[in-house]
Amino acid sequence: TAPHAILLADTPKETPMTLTIGVDVGGTKIAAGLVDADGTILTTLRRPTPAQEVDAVVDVIADAVAELAAGRDARDAGGVEAVGIGAAGFVDAARSTVIFAPNLAWRDEPLAATVSERTGLPVVVENDANAAAWGEFRFGAARDAHSSLVITVGTGIGGGIVLDDRLVRGSHGFAAEIGHINIKPGGRRCGCGLRGCWERYGSGSALVHEARELATVSPVQGAKLLKLAGGDPGGIRRYQARFLRPVPVAATTGVQVRVQATVTAVLPAPEVEVNLTVSCQGHKVLGRAKAIVAL
Repeated sequence: TAPHAILLADTPKETPMTLTIGVDVGGTKIAAGLVDADGTILTTLRRPTPAQEVDAVVDVIADAVAELAAGRDARDAGGVEAVGIGAAGFVDAARSTVIFAPNLAWRDEPLAATVSERTGLPVVVENDANAAAWGEFRFGAARDAHSSLVITVGTGIGGGIVLDDRLVRGSHGFAAEIGHINIKPGGRRCGCGLRGCWERYGSGSALVHEARELATVSPVQGAKLLKLAGGDPGGIRRYQARFLRPVPVAATTGVQVRVQATVTAVLPAPEVEVNLTVSCQGHKVLGRAKAIVAL
């Protein structure tokens, strides 16, 4: 493997830090939190994502950072040291520019420099699923593991891999984009420009698509959804789609086999356990889909 193919994350597990601010930028919401050296989240806030307005997204991020940095928790601790942004998109190897975001309007967006200029703080940008994988490795479910795979399910589907205590980013920073694996040739158009990507069948936005389709094709089965949407299938939103009967994260058995085969390919280990839980507005939507892949 080339030396730059797998990059060691900058901060080992035992290195202490002062307060930092983490910002998660997704296709529907921006969530930010003030975090201490032990990974404890002290304060949080959430804002809707103006997904089609580049400058407006930066405004929301900068305002969220300013609000958290001005809060009592930050002042009592002596201030904030840095900002980390998890972006739902392809982030370059320098962890500064969002090259492309399927569900946002970012194209070659110099996000780190822009937010740093607005906030006066050092900023690092990372793919949101990579950030989640590193967070679980440092402080969460994978803190006792040396290798792990995280699959994130929201507006889209993302993946992050930690292998032998190192975050796998790939030679260009685009590794583990498993949501854009083709599971249905010629299928639904994806925001990345391709057709049949996994996230078009197993994400939160895909759930809304299924709910609207059900309410249109079968008004009897979709009666509750239609009632919540005021009689218009197009009015169904994600928090209403939770009333759809539970369905597998992958739409068919064949898709599930492909997903398991993909997990096998990207994370070689004696046993891989994949847990997916989707929640919208705090409510569990698809339940928990668990697959054990024995190699």
